[in-house]
Amino acid sequence: MPPLSSRVSKVIRNRHFWLVVVLFALGVILHYPQEILGTESTSLFASLGLTRHAAERVYMLLPVTYAGFIFGLKAGLVSLGVALAIMLPRVFLVSLYLPDALLETSGVILVGGVVNLWFHFHRRDISQRKSAEEMLTKIIDGSSIPAFVLNKQHTVTHWNTALESLSAIKKGEIIGTDEQWRAFYPEKRPVMADLIVDGATPNEIAAHYGAKYKKSKLIEGAYEAEDWFSVLGREGRWLHFAASPIKDNSGELIGAIETLEDVTERKNAEESLHRYLREITRAQEEERKRIARELHDDTAQDLVMLLRQVDKLAPAIDKLSPPNVELMEELRKQAAKIMDGVHRFSQDLRPSVLDDLGLIPALEWLASDLTEHFGIAVEMKVLGSVRRFSPETELVVFRIAQEALRNVWKHSGAAKARVTLKFGDGRAVLTVEDEGKGFELPGRMDALTVAGKLGLAGMQERAELIGGKLSLQSEPGKGTTLTLEVPI
Repeated sequence: MPPLSSRVSKVIRNRHFWLVVVLFALGVILHYPQEILGTESTSLFASLGLTRHAAERVYMLLPVTYAGFIFGLKAGLVSLGVALAIMLPRVFLVSLYLPDALLETSGVILVGGVVNLWFHFHRRDISQRKSAEEMLTKIIDGSSIPAFVLNKQHTVTHWNTALESLSAIKKGEIIGTDEQWRAFYPEKRPVMADLIVDGATPNEIAAHYGAKYKKSKLIEGAYEAEDWFSVLGREGRWLHFAASPIKDNSGELIGAIETLEDVTERKNAEESLHRYLREITRAQEEERKRIARELHDDTAQDLVMLLRQVDKLAPAIDKLSPPNVELMEELRKQAAKIMDGVHRFSQDLRPSVLDDLGLIPALEWLASDLTEHFGIAVEMKVLGSVRRFSPETELVVFRIAQEALRNVWKHSGAAKARVTLKFGDGRAVLTVEDEGKGFELPGRMDALTVAGKLGLAGMQERAELIGGKLSLQSEPGKGTTLTLEVPI
């Protein structure tokens, strides 16, 4: 802090100080005109009918409030003391109405003190707000996460260095404007932060971002999304972005902050992984198809020939001993059983009905096969206007239904199951339900592999390959419901 003499010298050199001095000097003249100017009247306003000196006392609020406004609370309190020193001699020595004079003087001092306190607290609020804004600026600018801030009028107030690098737009070009859209879109439209400032409803947000957005699990009133932005960089970028409301101490919305993360590399890696999984799945299905064909064309035919050879021995059966007759009959039964198993295994690998007739007949065959061989009554329903999927989608839906019904047989202990395929607007929903023993679900679908649910994890991966959504509901003792939503 500078020495007192330096501060006093600075105040004296300030023109506002001398204006306050002039105002006080004028106040002294107004209070004591007879003594200073030699007038006959005790008030310069006597010609206006003002003889009680109230106007002169009210006038003293002018230098008091001006000093407090310009120099702060301390100067305001000092000016109150000066005003009191000017007014009190007249109150006790000159005034003919002492009680009224005391009341008016007290009122002037009280009002002056309140006004100075208001100036002080208002100035402190402004200072705190400015400090908070400066701190916010330092935090945002110092962050490696691209971010910007909008006020309630949709004007950009902050645009950090990381966002400058991402968008190639300097903060000097954008701060103070409402052109934040330039960084992300080829033409004007609201960004997520704009929608937060407007208090947009989920339906209004969906109108701009479709199914790409979701509510934040951490911040109330915040939303996040992922989208492709073709205007970023040379080839466009994938961004994960989140917008949150900014509120003042009273809870009133005063703006919004939006943070962004470049997830292009992750998206490319996910796409590469999906492409790899798609190729693996296609190769698996081709191999299944090949093995199923070989089983049908070679192994099954060989077993048929074997059964025919056994049947040719029937005329000579009378020449065989009873034990050999039993052996021949047992061989025939085993060959028939093996042929049935090969046929069923071939169908499991790649049911010809799926390729020949489509998904619904294949699901009906799947339900009847489970009933025939494992005694589980499967109810099959098809609802809505039936439409065909692409061959790849039909195969994925069939495999998921097949795995779900296999789980019913192996793990649920249920005697009944239901398979429902419902066609709606733009999507179809497959549901497989049982009333078996159920199981404890992991917290997230992506934790299925860790929990040892490899079959369910495989279904989840298959669903993602066709843009579908797989969900599970299960509790111990309350059965399991698997739901698959796929676009049409």
